[in-house]
Amino acid sequence: MRRVATTYDSVMAHDAASPPKSVMARGLGLLDAFDGVETELTLTELAARTGLSKPTVHRLLGQLVAWGGVERVRSGYRLGARLFQLGLQTPRHRALRETALPYLEELYEVTRENVHLTVLSGHSVLCVEKVCGHRTMQIRPGIGSRLPAHSTASGKLLLALLSPERVQQIIAGGLERLTPRTIVAPRLLWEELARTRARGYGLNREESQVGIAAVSAPVFDGSGTALAAMSVAGSVHRVDAHRLVPQLLEAARAVSETLARLV
Repeated sequence: MRRVATTYDSVMAHDAASPPKSVMARGLGLLDAFDGVETELTLTELAARTGLSKPTVHRLLGQLVAWGGVERVRSGYRLGARLFQLGLQTPRHRALRETALPYLEELYEVTRENVHLTVLSGHSVLCVEKVCGHRTMQIRPGIGSRLPAHSTASGKLLLALLSPERVQQIIAGGLERLTPRTIVAPRLLWEELARTRARGYGLNREESQVGIAAVSAPVFDGSGTALAAMSVAGSVHRVDAHRLVPQLLEAARAVSETLARLV
């Protein structure tokens, strides 16, 4: 399998014990504190996650609220629509979403399960598109939200295509346990990534959400770089990898070929 390039939003990474000094870096750190699992955070939680003082967090939040990047809600704060609008304008992600969406919709029509398009962002997978129906079981992540990469089918697939050095950096940052089946032992994760790389697709069985299973396939650009992963997720009793993988791989291959022609 081809490897994914190590292009990450490293500007967002920082140690909460040593908060950044510049105003811009502190503001970005506040935005990055919203991990997609907990979509609403209090001032106290934001201060704890960023390592900034409460007065500093309060002042920066006021500026972000005025700009539209953060919204004030009854329980605290959440990300604002301005960030979503900016994200839609990102050329690379826009081309990826527009190319993949028809295939995601076809997969949904065939499977009637949640269909996701995710990219690797730091230590997490970021959902950039999702197709599901009103009768479909609601499954994380939603569009714009994140989950730890090691806990998802898409994340493990994209990690399997990274250099060992980059994977080791992610492991060194800690492996969060989301369910009893989340892989948190480094040795076991290395073994799982090797199996994933060998078979060419990702699997997840109740590792990010109890009762949920998923399969994923990689999407490449014209240079052979893995840009994203497409996945199908649903009840652990319904998701059959043997049935879904051929359809998923074919859809991902079609998206990859289309993207290659756009380069």
